Amino acid sequence: MPDTLKITAPDLTKRSPRSPHCRLGGYVILPRLLDKGRATIAGTNGEFTYGAPLDQHLKDFLGLDFAALKEQLAAGKGDWEILEWVNANAPHQRAAWEIDAWSSFMTRRGPAGDVETLQFFAEYVGKFSKDREDIKTWFDLVDLDDYVAFGGKP
Repeated sequence: MPDTLKITAPDLTKRSPRSPHCRLGGYVILPRLLDKGRATIAGTNGEFTYGAPLDQHLKDFLGLDFAALKEQLAAGKGDWEILEWVNANAPHQRAAWEIDAWSSFMTRRGPAGDVETLQFFAEYVGKFSKDREDIKTWFDLVDLDDYVAFGGKP
């Protein structure tokens, strides 16, 4: 990391980013995205990807430009400053009720629709445990994956 870069970045080779359940300004996923972005800039992202498929839901909801967001992170802005930037620069401006409704939906969102998606979800959970009946949402699966990846027992 260059001396001129003054950011505080988590080391995602040693711990997972924040859970997708965590909220910032009411937005789920955002704190996790910021952790992955800062770690990517610092070269400590490990296997975590900035802009991963889960992150795309936030991008689509707000119309965010992830490259521009990454520039803000590289400038050393903290979570609150980033939230202010997001709220000022997101092409899709959202009311508080829309943010709450979207975040609540995302928290409860599970595999639905086609057989391939349901099968993928079931197989992914099965990698960790054959008898976990509490993993019902994508966020539950991400949390389980993070937990096991850093030594937790499924």
